Amino acid sequence: MQRSTARREGSPFTGLGPVFMKEFSDHLSSARMMVLMLFVIAFGALTVAPSLTELRNVTEADPFLFLRIFTSASSRVPFSFTAALGFTIPLLAIGLGFDSVNGEFNRRTLSRVLSQPIYRDALLLGKFLGALATLAVALVALWLIVLGAGLLLLGIPPRGVEVARGVAFLAVAIAYGGVWLAASMLFSVIFRSTATSALCALGVWLFFLIVWPLIVPTIVVAFASPDVMSGRASIDETLALIQFQSFLDRLSPNTLFGEAVIGLLNPETRTLGPIIPSQMYGAIMGAPLPFGQSLLLIWPQITGLIAGTIVVFAAAYIIFQREEVRA
Repeated sequence: MQRSTARREGSPFTGLGPVFMKEFSDHLSSARMMVLMLFVIAFGALTVAPSLTELRNVTEADPFLFLRIFTSASSRVPFSFTAALGFTIPLLAIGLGFDSVNGEFNRRTLSRVLSQPIYRDALLLGKFLGALATLAVALVALWLIVLGAGLLLLGIPPRGVEVARGVAFLAVAIAYGGVWLAASMLFSVIFRSTATSALCALGVWLFFLIVWPLIVPTIVVAFASPDVMSGRASIDETLALIQFQSFLDRLSPNTLFGEAVIGLLNPETRTLGPIIPSQMYGAIMGAPLPFGQSLLLIWPQITGLIAGTIVVFAAAYIIFQREEVRA
């Protein structure tokens, strides 16, 4: 019995450009984007303004004064600008992607779009790239606003290495947002209701933000030997347990983002894991790492964020390819 196979003609990315530009322009001109941007700017200003007020009174020489704008927390606001972004970036990404596919289903426009010379590959990737570009524009605008406020209030320009670390921080923030954008698009593919997809995406984010840090110590205690719990274990066994806990913590995108921010914006950070005395041999305490060494330090975190984005988007792609689209 012969089996007939249908081959697609042309590139699977035919129509990617028009879909990307359409999604990008729709996001930038939508009222939802305006509300999200106002929320992000207001939340960022809430943390940056008190930090800048306190940094103006700093008299000692600090070679990384501009980086302190992003990482320092004032006495009035107990969290820094980067910590605030850890909350707002997932909300912004979820807000851009929770109805990207099921919204087309509900408006009955998906079949019309796919009737054009546009493959599903190009449609889903174009929607993702359009939302990711919108997220990048929002983060770059927010970073420039903070940089301009620092120039006005501190009265000194940032050094080249500080700008380089800030640009690298933007790349990490975009990769972090890409994970939650892909997750929101995955639920948008799975569920037909936009409210359900939004709640599921927010639920996953809250799980990794609140519940997962509480579950990890319980898992570690369950796998720990009695010698480790009683303090009679060797250094190797203790380090192995600490590394196992770090591995479980780093399954959360929030942990990866937080560690990458610490390694980039705190140049004095030399390691993101446990330190043994042999590793400190020859090290100068308090000496900042060069920019290249900081990138090498956080490279596993950046790779983890990008890999998570690819895995989640691939799951959404496979499910979307198997769905039936009716007029």
